Amino acid sequence: MEYNSTRGKMIISEYGRNIQKMVEFIVELDDREKRSRMARSLIDIMAQMHPEMRDAGDLKRKLWDHLHIMANFKLDVDSPYPAPSQQALAAKPQRIPYTQEDIRYKPYGKNIARIIEKAVLYEEGPEKEAFTKTIANHLKKAYLNWNRDSVNDELITKHLDVLSHGKLKLREDFRLNNTTDILARNKKKKFEGKSKSNHPGSNNINRPRHPFPGKSN
Repeated sequence: MEYNSTRGKMIISEYGRNIQKMVEFIVELDDREKRSRMARSLIDIMAQMHPEMRDAGDLKRKLWDHLHIMANFKLDVDSPYPAPSQQALAAKPQRIPYTQEDIRYKPYGKNIARIIEKAVLYEEGPEKEAFTKTIANHLKKAYLNWNRDSVNDELITKHLDVLSHGKLKLREDFRLNNTTDILARNKKKKFEGKSKSNHPGSNNINRPRHPFPGKSN
């Protein structure tokens, strides 16, 4: 009995052990013409093994690349495509630089800081005042999503002052939206979202599935 621990490594396991053995057999053939002929036949077999890839425009090239990879780049045949570069495949992908942004207050995120930067550029007047009020109420709503136990209008006003570097001011007689009203609206939206997802016509994971997929009742 032959155990997997004693067998050679399958380089691309999706094609199975037999395909890997065929590749190794072709590599050892002395006749180049025969190697090329058998390689083309093997490509056809590999294509039949994955019919879901049939519509891919570059299917043949991918299969030839896989053949060279399974042969450890030792396959010398007449291929319609150049063999892939072993160095390119072994190279590590370039590191993706992530932007490191300093978020002063985590409950608000970084987008609100950008909105505040835009609001600061507005000329003084009713439009800027209305924009500032909207931002302040949004800050309170965002803060309540993070911590509904300790929030007051003075704290939100202070955060707005810090985030805008003192350039956005609320009128002294202005009052932010009531905490109870904000929580009630949030609760209502959450309830409505659940009701919609459980509606008989909705497509969600809670909807009972037909025992035979693809067939109608």
